[in-house]
Amino acid sequence: MDTPHWEKSDREVPDGASLPDHYAALRVRPSASQQEIARAYRALMRNLHPDVDGGRPPESAAGEQGAARNDDLLLIMQAFAVLRDPGRRAAYDRSRARSQAVSHRGPGPQSIPVRHVRSHTDNTIRITPVRWESGPWA
Repeated sequence: MDTPHWEKSDREVPDGASLPDHYAALRVRPSASQQEIARAYRALMRNLHPDVDGGRPPESAAGEQGAARNDDLLLIMQAFAVLRDPGRRAAYDRSRARSQAVSHRGPGPQSIPVRHVRSHTDNTIRITPVRWESGPWA
């Protein structure tokens, strides 16, 4: 059985798009509720936060492992910042769906909105020279 796309370790959307997969960062399904997202964020922060590290000395967090851990921590915080706000989450889901549709469809014709202008033959506006009138302001 293939693992779902939100549980894979690759946190980027396929085909080299620059949109990170926030659901994979928090290890939740895209249909997860706000409560599930908050619980996953808190659990990951308890495991990865440097202040809640089980009393390990700071030397153990240094080096390549520490840098990777900090990157994971930043991805998790960014993902939660987007997914906790319903408006930002909806915008992220739309852009994610759009990028996945483009990656599945491949490069091809794009839909360009066109404004249709009707010609009104009976309601023509006629522009004539302006007649200046003298008055009390002159």
